[in-house]
Amino acid sequence: MEGLLEWLGSTAWSVALLESFWVWPLLESTHVLTIALFVGIVAMNDLRLVGWAMRNVPVSQVTGRLLPWARVGFVLMVITGLLIFYSNPVRYYHNIFFRVKMVLLVFAGLNAFVFHRKIHRRVSEWDQDPVLPREARIAGAVSLVVWAFIVIAGRLIAYNWFDCDIQPQPGWLNWASACPTMAN
Repeated sequence: MEGLLEWLGSTAWSVALLESFWVWPLLESTHVLTIALFVGIVAMNDLRLVGWAMRNVPVSQVTGRLLPWARVGFVLMVITGLLIFYSNPVRYYHNIFFRVKMVLLVFAGLNAFVFHRKIHRRVSEWDQDPVLPREARIAGAVSLVVWAFIVIAGRLIAYNWFDCDIQPQPGWLNWASACPTMAN
């Protein structure tokens, strides 16, 4: 894996992206803005699910109006995130906060999958209720917490407190980051 990432990071496009005076800041800013768009929309939907906002609006209307915007935000967020990773893949691969963010993204995806495949399919039964079924409230609360931690982990990626080239680090951190120094 390390060899593939080193090759990817040494490609002309990757180097040009990382060293770009204009493209890099625009890319990073676009990533942050699309995260704000996506997470803001998800939070609005989740706040309705837990019963903290828009209690008089049917859930189907909230999700129906917000989901198309969430999809646009998600697609742009993923594209910009992949490009940011592409700009310096070895550093991101070994960054503990990047790894935490990726695990949390998988968990958020599973939560959304379960919600849309199981819970939301029965929305007609509880659509107008001010207090929604327990599983819908739990899905909304889990989503709010997980996305908050995703944003925090994403923000911490920029700091190099635990980079592999800063040693010594605790053994568990070197292991969790797959630092090459582990072999030494």
